[in-house]
Amino acid sequence: MAKAAGQIKDINWSFWSGVVFFVLVVVGLLYLSWYISQEVNAEESAPVTTLAIGGEMPYTNRQDILTAIDDIDMGNFFQVDVNRVQQQIMTLPWVYSVSVRKQWPNELKIYVVDQTPVALWNGDFLINREGKAFQADTGRLTSPLPQFYGPEGSEIVALDNFRNLNALLEFRGLAIAELMLSERFSWQLTLNDGVVLNLGREERVERIQRFMDVYPQIKQKKEENQQVDYIDLRYDTGVAVGWKPAADKQRA
Repeated sequence: MAKAAGQIKDINWSFWSGVVFFVLVVVGLLYLSWYISQEVNAEESAPVTTLAIGGEMPYTNRQDILTAIDDIDMGNFFQVDVNRVQQQIMTLPWVYSVSVRKQWPNELKIYVVDQTPVALWNGDFLINREGKAFQADTGRLTSPLPQFYGPEGSEIVALDNFRNLNALLEFRGLAIAELMLSERFSWQLTLNDGVVLNLGREERVERIQRFMDVYPQIKQKKEENQQVDYIDLRYDTGVAVGWKPAADKQRA
């Protein structure tokens, strides 16, 4: 009987030891789950504390970007909507493209590329190198631009002709300062030396080439205190030349 009693005690002790061990394991697992949950929650609620702003921005500045995204909540890294950030920066007038991405654990990277303006358009707009008109503060321009005037929707036509005709004029050391395209698509150019070229509607390249051939001779024929005002190239042969006093201020 004594031996049996000893066996029962050993069994009870083993049972309760197992129960205690099991309870400790469960408590440990619960605590570990709670701890991990707290850590994850803390990380998920961590704010964005660093804004890395870079790119090709000769016209847009950092403050412009900060102002554009000022109303976006940066208090939770995971909940910051990068698409919204991108959309709001794209509303800035000088911005051409934007990319935004998150960098763990607390950084937002913003890369901005500005428009590349090639000309002023109808006085109030600019044209980029793709021939698209946009409106922005021209006070931020770092160098003067040629001026284009033409009907709405003719931006690409104006830009293509500017590039082609300007490339020809460069052989004489000249450049287009102003390009005017009428509603009937008649072309008029003002060169950087103030001379106005009337090209008409057709054969623009041929007429520019004719101008380049005769321009040196025309300048040699000018009288003292005279300068060329305009050259009309809208003739099958020859040109018409207008003169003005040399004291007159040259056209811009």
